[in-house]
Amino acid sequence: QVQLVESGGGLVQAGASLRLSCAASGRNLGWYVMAWFRQASGKEREFVANLIWSGSSKTNYADSVEGRFTISRDSAKNTMYLQMNSLKFEDTAVYYCAARIGPALRTATMYSDWGQGTQVTVSS
Repeated sequence: QVQLVESGGGLVQAGASLRLSCAASGRNLGWYVMAWFRQASGKEREFVANLIWSGSSKTNYADSVEGRFTISRDSAKNTMYLQMNSLKFEDTAVYYCAARIGPALRTATMYSDWGQGTQVTVSS
């Protein structure tokens, strides 16, 4: 099991930027896919982005964030990041990092390990 701890959330105005971090521990991440999901109040948890930790670290994005958000990782620090630019009101949500072994899927229920979440609030 991988332990995940998110940080970096906060309250910002529309158009601003934030960078979320997800510190991982407990396992070698070489076989893992790491992902960001988010859940707005009253809505289902939705996919934001994922990356394959090793090798080419191929990335995937939800259409709603493509071109505004960038997922990345620092292997030396065992930390994943989500750089969020041009934030919109509709990006307001609790953001979670997650991990799984296997294909880079976009379905939350397929991820086995989760962080506690960090709140991002964008004021319009």
